[in-house]
Amino acid sequence: MEGKRRASAGKGQPQQQRAAKVTQASDALPLPLYLTNGIFFTLFFSVAYFLLTRWREKIRTSTPLHVVTLSEMAAIMSLIASFIYLLGFFGIDFVQSFTTTTRASTEEEEEEEEEEEEEEEEEEEEEEEEEKKEEEEDQHTTTTSYIRRRQPPCTDSLDCPSATSTTDDDEDVIKAVVEGITPSYSLETRLGDCKRAAAIRREALQRTTGKALDGLGFEGFDYDSILGQCCEMPVGFVQIPVGIAGPLLLDGREFLVPMATTEGCLVASTNRGCKAIYASGGATSVILKDGMTRAPVVRFASAKRAAHLKFFMEDLENFDTLAVVFNTSSRFARLQGIQCAIAGKNVYIRFTCSTGDAMGMNMVSKGVQNVLDFLHTDFPDMDVIGISGNFCSDKKPAAVNWIEGRGKSVVCEAVIKEEVVKKVLKTTVPALVELNVLKNLTGSAMAGALGGFNAHASNIVSALYIATGQDPAQNVESSHCITLMEAVNDGKDLHISVSMPSIEKEEVGFVECTHNSLFPKLLLLKVSERGGPRPAVITCDEMKADKKQAKCVCEKERESILNFVMYNLVQVGTVGGGTQLASQSACLNLLGVKGACKDSPGFNSRVLASVVAGAVLAGELSLMSALAAGQLVRSHMKYNRSSKDVSKF
Repeated sequence: MEGKRRASAGKGQPQQQRAAKVTQASDALPLPLYLTNGIFFTLFFSVAYFLLTRWREKIRTSTPLHVVTLSEMAAIMSLIASFIYLLGFFGIDFVQSFTTTTRASTEEEEEEEEEEEEEEEEEEEEEEEEEKKEEEEDQHTTTTSYIRRRQPPCTDSLDCPSATSTTDDDEDVIKAVVEGITPSYSLETRLGDCKRAAAIRREALQRTTGKALDGLGFEGFDYDSILGQCCEMPVGFVQIPVGIAGPLLLDGREFLVPMATTEGCLVASTNRGCKAIYASGGATSVILKDGMTRAPVVRFASAKRAAHLKFFMEDLENFDTLAVVFNTSSRFARLQGIQCAIAGKNVYIRFTCSTGDAMGMNMVSKGVQNVLDFLHTDFPDMDVIGISGNFCSDKKPAAVNWIEGRGKSVVCEAVIKEEVVKKVLKTTVPALVELNVLKNLTGSAMAGALGGFNAHASNIVSALYIATGQDPAQNVESSHCITLMEAVNDGKDLHISVSMPSIEKEEVGFVECTHNSLFPKLLLLKVSERGGPRPAVITCDEMKADKKQAKCVCEKERESILNFVMYNLVQVGTVGGGTQLASQSACLNLLGVKGACKDSPGFNSRVLASVVAGAVLAGELSLMSALAAGQLVRSHMKYNRSSKDVSKF
């Protein structure tokens, strides 16, 4: 606006003032104009007369004209100087009369152009401001479109979340979070709507950081399903593509293996391995161990007292008593063994137990706590330092898991025919055997590997774990694997095996009670007529109609119903991390291992562990073949390089 006012002021000045500002030729003269003109007029005509007289005399005397004396030279210079002045006096003012008019008109045109440009810039700035306001309104509408929904009114028998936030304006809630008045972690409790809470938290995060989260997914996700279970303070979800490898022919069954990964060529390579295994008659697997571990650390006043506890815990006569105490923690927790290690006056007690279809860390921890409480009777001087002392060992590479195993210990093997090795894998049996020895065995030993005697088991384990809702962090110990290859059948065929001593995974077999009670998501299993667990959604009417069920869950009977679920039902499913999420549940269903097995608890969990080992077998076979045939770089150049300009994303 200031520029506009300045332009209008300049436009109103008189033409004479602008003309007066034009520089004149006479401004450069040191003397008055009339005096300068007189001097140069006199000089010009005087010098001209002098030269003409001199040249006439030379002509009469036959003197060459080019012979010039000093006086003649000075006269010529004066003549030239005076001529230049006179030319300027008569010519410049004449030319300047035109140039001044042209310059004035040019200045007016430039001023008009500047005014137009300033007006255009102001219009563009106004348009940009309007666009920014519209974008902010659209963004606010997107993140708050969910917030204005209200949950149905709660019944009198329920402990409803605080209803104060439902009457607050969404903008006020966002500002309260940004200013730190309302803790971000309390939004779900205050609002009573998980999706609305996530939208408010997301908008507050964008305003606080000044960073847009447009690429982070928000719509199409059930935020209620992760409350108090999978993730705290959610603002969205990350999308990972899922590919299918297979069919994998394992133990006479065909499995289509879902793999969630962002590494190109991984699914294609595993799929080729599955093809080779299928063409050779399939693979077989065996579960060697099935037991989860937890190892608390306790301390005594002396190493001697620590040794007394070690002898007591490892005495077979005391095992049955300890097992009874441990097993009361769950219907499915069964103590399998106890191993102790002493470091000074500290004792590390490693409990191993079966956990059914669940990964069972909470189950094992409860059993361990029961045993520790029981031990205080005979060892009152025992000081429990921690429920986990890293002798377990969980989510860390450890020799104890590599040697003793943790979770499922699986061996999977297959015999690949010679023609399949040549046609499908594009290599030879001797080349594979030699490469496996030098790479997976000798090379890993040179690197000081701990459980890493394989080509890329972690790739397949991670992809399968993410797709099926397992804990990706347990890929650390689950990827412990040794791959062995040898020629069989007179050196024609290839025998390949993978031994994985610590596959840790979790599953869930649960149903929901649809009654809008204090526990709308109480995990129950309805007892079938055969006495086995039958996953189903139990409504209030079904619970009342079922003679083996207690009456409907309500707030007043919280404790009695929980005890009923714990001890009187055939099976109580345990929530296994992300296995209940829609996408992960679909992948488990694709494998046919969703939920708990109704006939044999723990069967589906063992099948999934075998599938993991079988997929690792396929991945190892294909990658080793690519290395032996020199195809690795070519394959990754083809499948692992994007043709899009990633700088634009």
